[in-house]
Amino acid sequence: MLEKIYAFANGNEKRIEKLIDDQPVMINHMIFPEGEGLKEHYSNSNVYMIVIKGAVTLQLDDQEPHRYEAGQIINIPYHVKMNVNNRDPEILEIFVIKAPGPAFYHPDKQ
Repeated sequence: MLEKIYAFANGNEKRIEKLIDDQPVMINHMIFPEGEGLKEHYSNSNVYMIVIKGAVTLQLDDQEPHRYEAGQIINIPYHVKMNVNNRDPEILEIFVIKAPGPAFYHPDKQ
């Protein structure tokens, strides 16, 4: 078998899964009920956030918060302050693709 399979969870409970983490790419899967999200942080790579279900509210640097719905992909450059939240009653499900993986920018943290 040449391919490698990566499984991800389904459900409605808060979940943050690191699916793939190597230098070319990191892929995370996240599920957030209403009122949940990530603590404020800086993007550690070039980020592509894919909204699968619900809507994500993002505040980047000093911008006003913006809401992005299922079916949208948001590209966030390296080293941008981020606030990621679900402010809606529907479950939020996103995939976060980091390319290159953070190890590219921080090889000492492998």
